[in-house]
Amino acid sequence: MLQSKWNKWKIGILLGVILPVVVACGNATPTTMAPSATPLLLPTMTSLSTPTLPPLYLSVTLGTVQKKDQGKSPSYTIDIQVPALQGSDDPRATNFNNEMALLVQQEIGVFKDNVRELAPVPMSNGSRLTGKYTLFSAPGNILSLKFEFIRYIAGSAHPGTHSRTVTYDLEAGSDVRLNQLFQNGSTYLQVISDYCVAQLTPRIPGLFNNGLDPTTNNYQSWNITPNGLLITFDEYQVAPYAFGPQQVVIPYTELKAIIDPQGPLASYLP
Repeated sequence: MLQSKWNKWKIGILLGVILPVVVACGNATPTTMAPSATPLLLPTMTSLSTPTLPPLYLSVTLGTVQKKDQGKSPSYTIDIQVPALQGSDDPRATNFNNEMALLVQQEIGVFKDNVRELAPVPMSNGSRLTGKYTLFSAPGNILSLKFEFIRYIAGSAHPGTHSRTVTYDLEAGSDVRLNQLFQNGSTYLQVISDYCVAQLTPRIPGLFNNGLDPTTNNYQSWNITPNGLLITFDEYQVAPYAFGPQQVVIPYTELKAIIDPQGPLASYLP
């Protein structure tokens, strides 16, 4: 009994302490919480774009190196112009220079082989090989050149001439083939052949038509010019020696239906 009264007394004391605290808390002004600081956002870092390099043709110039040689037994002289890009050691320019040097060296090799095969000719001034080149393309990325070689072998009735052409894409660092000028599947050789036949027939009696057939071999000497596609036929290809080499310029308007709009002739499309 005594224990029960003691417990009730303790509970009364405890309630007397807790209730005032609860009431005080209920009447208290709520504490205003400071707003949380907004985190600073770091600016997004954008990747730096790689600067665009200017076209290579703006950094180079086309110069000429003279290739000369001579021999006494048998007697011969060699004098050839060799085109060479100057102003850059870019591999694409180096590749062009190496290709031009190799082309000329091939011509010299054939000439020397012919000279060695012939017996000495009394009272002769010897054999000779000369060569020069012409740049036909407009200033820009495409280099289209034609070499003209004149070769005379001692004892021959007259000298012989022949041409070799090179069209080089400087930006790509490689040669351009004739078929790359035209749309895939187009009959470009037939179109070129038909135009050349029409131009040469009234010009040359007894035209050698087989030299105009639409084959890659017949149209291996070509150049890009501002006025049209230049086709060169070496002597004897389409006419007797007396007529010499022949040239035909095909206006780009005659080729517009088959020109590749993404190819090297795109800028010439009318």
